[in-house]
Amino acid sequence: MTNAATFSPSSLPHWENTPDDLPMAIREIKRALRARIGASGRTVDEVFAVIEERVRAQVEDIRDAKSRGESVWPVIDYADIASGDVTPEQIEKLRRRGCLVMRGHFEREQALTWDREIVDYVESNNFFEEYRGPGDDFFGSVGSKPEIFPVYWSHAQMQARQSKRMADVQTFLNSQWKSESDGVQWFDPTRDSLYPDRIRRRPEGADSTGLGTHLDPGTLDLWMTSAYQQAFRHLFDGSVEEYDPWDAAHRTSGPQYPGSTMCSAFRTFQGWTALSDMDHDQGVLHTVPIPEAMGYLMLRPLLDDVAEDDMCSVTVNQVFPASEKWHSLLLEALSGIPDIEAGDSVWWHADMIHSVAPVTNQKGWGNVMYIPAAPWCPRNEVYSETVREAFLSGSSPSDFPDENYERNWPNRFQPSDLNAVGRHGLGLS
Repeated sequence: MTNAATFSPSSLPHWENTPDDLPMAIREIKRALRARIGASGRTVDEVFAVIEERVRAQVEDIRDAKSRGESVWPVIDYADIASGDVTPEQIEKLRRRGCLVMRGHFEREQALTWDREIVDYVESNNFFEEYRGPGDDFFGSVGSKPEIFPVYWSHAQMQARQSKRMADVQTFLNSQWKSESDGVQWFDPTRDSLYPDRIRRRPEGADSTGLGTHLDPGTLDLWMTSAYQQAFRHLFDGSVEEYDPWDAAHRTSGPQYPGSTMCSAFRTFQGWTALSDMDHDQGVLHTVPIPEAMGYLMLRPLLDDVAEDDMCSVTVNQVFPASEKWHSLLLEALSGIPDIEAGDSVWWHADMIHSVAPVTNQKGWGNVMYIPAAPWCPRNEVYSETVREAFLSGSSPSDFPDENYERNWPNRFQPSDLNAVGRHGLGLS
């Protein structure tokens, strides 16, 4: 795989590590980006208007679909993935909306069995007696005790990550992206890096405050690092019509500034697999299902109504917020998932705004395993080294709070339990 570092660096000012003086760096990058746009013969307002028009058309399309009682979220059956029978119309809707419900990704009984096994796993190791409370200030805000389990190496999670069914869906989703251009293969769509994440278990009757609208691909590094400046080049060089949210160019090797939802890996899609049935009105995931919205988010801070040292409230060590103050048009399209059954999976483009709705006295359980699509690429290969170390020692992966509950749990998933997909995904073969 050719490394993206062979490309010429951006002529914009850039900081590969978090700037010491953030207000100064923000002012400098905003001046430089405006000058870059101006050099194309267009104004910032003109460039932003192109993106705004594209987004507004999608918002209206979503509003019309809801008024007709249609599901905004695309739905595809896993059986059609396995047989190659997904229709062009389904592909078009997936790419237009940037999100997907995969029906029957796993057999329902398999998902329910995994759910029971996770309970047995944590109870057999006295997790609830040893639980020290939320390890971060983001998921720690949801209000349940606990809702997010800092557990990574159960048999259930690893069996799902290394299963053929998961590999089939990840390959299908990765293939929606442009993975090769300009003589560079940015990632391998057929190989996932088995990015380890946590479990959510929300019990029947729970009250949860949910999570506000935000996105996870990064924070100020999206404007300030060389790789991302090249990834978003069409937004800043006057060729905004060529901006493609499905183009992986320059996104698979750059750094990321530390943050509360930091992800060291490149993900094409964030995702989770349901371990219980969930009704659409019970504190579920919502997204702004418009992939082009990232262009709006990146250009919005350059408009004149935003202070010179402000990026629409985006800063380091916090999530990237989406707010009514700066992004009201986008939030008009916020749309929840339909009813979900155990064994279904839910996916959304890694740049997309998303939230979790609050719930009071939840009906039924709300249990999921977080498993994204994180294809093999230079960035993920580097992170896989730390993943292997965490796996072998039973530690928390380095992207997550340093809690390490599983180090001495004797019944965690072992190297001898890996199949060929698992070994390949962890870089062990």
